Amino acid sequence: MKAPDPDEAKLLAGLRAADESAYEVLVRTHSGRMLAVARRFMGNDDDAREAVQEAFVSAFRAMDRFDGDARLSTWLHRIVVNACLMKLRTRRRKPEESIDDLLPRFAENGHLHVSGAGWDGADRLIERGETRILVREAIEKLPDPYRTVLLLRDIEEFDTEQTAEALGLSKAAVKTRLHRARQALRQLLDEHFSRSGADDAEESR
Repeated sequence: MKAPDPDEAKLLAGLRAADESAYEVLVRTHSGRMLAVARRFMGNDDDAREAVQEAFVSAFRAMDRFDGDARLSTWLHRIVVNACLMKLRTRRRKPEESIDDLLPRFAENGHLHVSGAGWDGADRLIERGETRILVREAIEKLPDPYRTVLLLRDIEEFDTEQTAEALGLSKAAVKTRLHRARQALRQLLDEHFSRSGADDAEESR
């Protein structure tokens, strides 16, 4: 069991006592990371900020139910993910975007063109400094239902059952969407690196 953090225990006591300065510390300390998470899910700053605001409101209302077994940052992280999922459910009332245009295409010989590289995991790709921005931009191009599944499984490390429960999907649907999302992401990255390679070759002539 983790040793209690004295500073966090003091902050938690202030929050439970409805101390306004404690709320200010909580927001100042955690809003940046929460906003980064929300941006990945929502795809734009306005919706991300709304999700973070809603997450803080939910956290403040539920503070008396926080048992302290997890760190505050972990608890807030899960709350902001849930806030994003709630907002994305309202988006899905709109016509769902197709992912087909982002998937690998058939080559002239009739075979499906798929990169020879195996799936390396979006989380590991993002950790690499040279590809971090590129991978995030590619993920943002995925339609909401596919981006959300990819983020939950490969970034937030939900398992298939947890993802299905969070999204109200069957486990089979989660697996299908995840497979197609990974295919589309890899295709987007392949296309970028192919263009970059061609540009480099042109410049070296």
